[in-house]
Amino acid sequence: MKPEYKFLDNFRYAREGFLAVFKSEKSFRIEIFFFVLLSIVAIFLPVSLFKKIILISSMMLPLVVELVNSAIERIVDVMYKDYNENAKYIKDSAAAAVMISLFVPASIWIGVLMSLLGY
Repeated sequence: MKPEYKFLDNFRYAREGFLAVFKSEKSFRIEIFFFVLLSIVAIFLPVSLFKKIILISSMMLPLVVELVNSAIERIVDVMYKDYNENAKYIKDSAAAAVMISLFVPASIWIGVLMSLLGY
């Protein structure tokens, strides 16, 4: 039988997942650090509110991809107890997604900062 759906429980599950990844993944903690730091910088940049929102929102993409990457890695660890080429492929592909997701905010930040410098 399917458990009863409770909307507020979803927030609790999400918080628990966020905290679990935060505690176990150093890369996620580093990304959170830069998210907070650069969000503060964005707030004080002399740019429009729209650009501030874009700068801050763009930095959420790597966080989301890192959360998915962590879930994929955990699933792979459960499925494959010993070394396996398929497991390596899956984990490497998920890690590549994280790396590529970092290019999005980097390019947006570079573009905004260059416009501030008159380029």
